[in-house]
Amino acid sequence: MESGSNNMIYLLPDFFANNILNLRMAKQKLVVLSGAGISAESGLRTFRDSDGLWEGYNVTDVATPGAWRKNPQLVLSFYNERRQNIADAKPNAAHIGLAELEKDFDVTIITQNIDDLHERAGSTNVVHLHGEIFKMRSVGDESLISEIRGDIKLGDFAEDGTQLRPHIVWFEEPVPKMEEAVPIVYAADIFVVVGTSLAVYPAASLVNYVALETPKYIIDKKIPYTAPMQNLLVIEKTATEGIGELRKILLR
Repeated sequence: MESGSNNMIYLLPDFFANNILNLRMAKQKLVVLSGAGISAESGLRTFRDSDGLWEGYNVTDVATPGAWRKNPQLVLSFYNERRQNIADAKPNAAHIGLAELEKDFDVTIITQNIDDLHERAGSTNVVHLHGEIFKMRSVGDESLISEIRGDIKLGDFAEDGTQLRPHIVWFEEPVPKMEEAVPIVYAADIFVVVGTSLAVYPAASLVNYVALETPKYIIDKKIPYTAPMQNLLVIEKTATEGIGELRKILLR
């Protein structure tokens, strides 16, 4: 017994020292909510920049369940064009700057964007609230999802025999990924909003789940209205300039 006790006396200091070291080395959880403004600097337009039109289309004609029922060919053509536009676009300094923060932080990006520019910039943990342009799914079974790089055509069927549609959350449809996003936001050590008007719900409501004591940053060339928040710093700059400033603040 004495021998066992002596061993414990020597092991305890090492045990606590290692755990203290692990705590010091643990990366803070940095959670980013990104919107169309971050991709606009890569040449991808938003409908709010053009009087409610998105690349010349009214969103109610191409991005609602009713539009799909009325004219599925128009909807498919619209998203086929968007897919090509996004394939041609390149990540900008804001996307790259966020990806590089993974060296120092445990970064999760929750994006309202359907593009893959965060991933192409190097971000490894991205939650797409509104779907992904390079995926398609069955009309009959939402769980039947597959990759798509070219066009979706009428008559292209999923394995269940129903028409394929873009894997996009349209206006008036539920946002299933919110259930995944809420606890991520709640657990954030640092929370950043970049390039979003905070006008599209339920995504905009995520700011309400950030803990009061958590440092918060809002980056946009036109700061959106939010209810008063504690520990908030606004950076009224474009996404590329603002992420550059954010990096200086976080890494100093």
